[in-house]
Amino acid sequence: MTTPRPPRPRQGPPRPGARPSARPAARPAARPGPARPPVRRPAAAARPVPLRLGTPRRRFRLMLVALAAVFSLFFGRLVQLQFLDSSALAAEATVNLYQTVALPAPRGSITDASGHVLATTVDAYDITADPYLFTPGQAHIDDAPAQAAQLLSPMIGVPVATLTKALTYTGKGDRYALLAKQQSPQTWNQITALQSALTKKAWHGHCGTENQLALKAKDDGRVDEVCANTLNGVFHTKHTKRVYPDDTLAANVIGFVNSDGDGRGGLEQQYDSLLKGKDGTVTYAQSGGHEVPTAGQRELPAVPGSDLRLTLDRDIQWDAQQQITAEVKKAGAEGGYVIVQDVASGKVLAMATAPGFNPNDLAHANPNNLGNSALQDVYEPGSVSKLMTMAAVLQQNVATPLTHVTVPGSLPRADRVFHDDTAHGTEHLTLNGVLAQSSNIGTMLAAEHLGSTEQQADQVLYDYLTKFGIGQPTGLGFPGETQGLLAKPGKWSGSQQYTIPFGQGLSVNALQTTSVYSTIANGGVRVAPSLVAGTTGPDGRFVPAAAPKQTRVVSAQTAKTLAQMLQSVVASQEGTGAAAEIPGYLVAGKTGTANRVDPQTGRYQGYTSSFIGFAPADKPRVTVSCVIQDPVNGHFGGELCGPVFKQVMEFALKSLQVPPTGAAPADLPVNW
Repeated sequence: MTTPRPPRPRQGPPRPGARPSARPAARPAARPGPARPPVRRPAAAARPVPLRLGTPRRRFRLMLVALAAVFSLFFGRLVQLQFLDSSALAAEATVNLYQTVALPAPRGSITDASGHVLATTVDAYDITADPYLFTPGQAHIDDAPAQAAQLLSPMIGVPVATLTKALTYTGKGDRYALLAKQQSPQTWNQITALQSALTKKAWHGHCGTENQLALKAKDDGRVDEVCANTLNGVFHTKHTKRVYPDDTLAANVIGFVNSDGDGRGGLEQQYDSLLKGKDGTVTYAQSGGHEVPTAGQRELPAVPGSDLRLTLDRDIQWDAQQQITAEVKKAGAEGGYVIVQDVASGKVLAMATAPGFNPNDLAHANPNNLGNSALQDVYEPGSVSKLMTMAAVLQQNVATPLTHVTVPGSLPRADRVFHDDTAHGTEHLTLNGVLAQSSNIGTMLAAEHLGSTEQQADQVLYDYLTKFGIGQPTGLGFPGETQGLLAKPGKWSGSQQYTIPFGQGLSVNALQTTSVYSTIANGGVRVAPSLVAGTTGPDGRFVPAAAPKQTRVVSAQTAKTLAQMLQSVVASQEGTGAAAEIPGYLVAGKTGTANRVDPQTGRYQGYTSSFIGFAPADKPRVTVSCVIQDPVNGHFGGELCGPVFKQVMEFALKSLQVPPTGAAPADLPVNW
């Protein structure tokens, strides 16, 4: 048996990529036996297709283009914001970011001469409510508005029916109701105290009549008992309020403010800018309606208003108001006024009118009573004006108090016949008697001697009237004050030439005639009246008012003589002012009873009754005037105003601690 030969090795270099053979060079001979089947080798795996990479340059270009487009948009917007719209945007940002709020300046107070507060500003509260919180679903009871109204009505003074309607929710979005304005802090404290008490009761389950027991269904079907606080929906808004602690005291002088806090009457109006001060502002950053604490704030502080100190004496003012109010009511008169003035300084110590008003309750005040009739009423003074005629006669050396004057029962002049108030035959009076008995005819006869002609006499009298302040502003500058009516002599009618000497045919206000008597009491020197003593600024420094103007009207000797003649009006049995006599004091005064011009018709209707005087007559300190308009029960000045003068003068002398001088009245004859 032949042995097979081994295979021949391949010649030549190996193929690229072929593996080097690991087989041995020769194989051993096969063993005898059956032949093995040939071994099949697996086919070689398919070779993968190689990937082709994209071009990176193209992608980079696309990315650059996209970025350039985005950045160009940003750059364009930046140019618009920084250069084109920068100013408008800055202003808009400032408006939206910063909020400016006013800081109201506290209004200054008004006090009397001693510092007692007559007008001041306090905190006040508007009582408000959310009607939705009074619905059954929120309050847990069906009649919450009615229950709350019953509780609030006594505290805020609003009817129950009105409150119930305001607290009833209509479903129209009415989430705000104003229940009462300008309530005091005490009222709001009462409401909050009651709210706290109700809340405590509700918390502990102690239901009373004001905490109604309600049934509230729960989600699981059970029912809870709930105590409902019926005042949960009541709130407040804080404001300021002008208050007058003494109600009606000096109200017609002080005036009042409106709901915006602006002066609308009296001194409140006259000195409004001084009392108001100057409001400030605070500017702060805000976001979402809330202040940004870390952004800081800019504040312009408010400048408080100055305080106003008056010349009024509260006690004398109170007594004057009591007396004139009582007499106006007793006489059934339309009105009246009393003025008290310091003769040396011209300061007004009291200025009372009747009827008056309460500036704390303007809603119920009569609009006709809101002014100051003592300064705003214009009326013919009547016989109290005769003092000026007598001053001119004495100063011009036309006559003396002892000059004999024959007074007939009637005197024809111009186009009429004149009479005295009381019919009489021919009387033989001294000039002093003419004043004491208030003779119209005697005054006319004396005035005719002031000049060689009627025109000259009229001019001389006119000059003295203007020196006394008639037809001239008083100097107070009070809102609505009248300066009266005094025509030029050339325009006096035929009757005015004879009526003006005894106080008809000219018009005055009450302070003007009061000042006439103070001028005589002050030795013939007129001191312009004053109501304001000075002001206290925000710095606390008191600045006195400017010194009043002084004018010599008549000589000191003439003034002294006139004071003695006025004593006869009160002390003499023949005088018309006996009701004004004050035990222990010398009183100089004059009655007045004038025909009154009805302001509605312009015709004479009714009377103006008055009395003006000063005391102590030999060492004057105080002048008091009383005027009553259109009385029904009586009309003579001595009868109606004499007692008022006496009461007010007595009180003023005691308040000022003025002692009696102990002097006897001047003994000047009335008849010859």
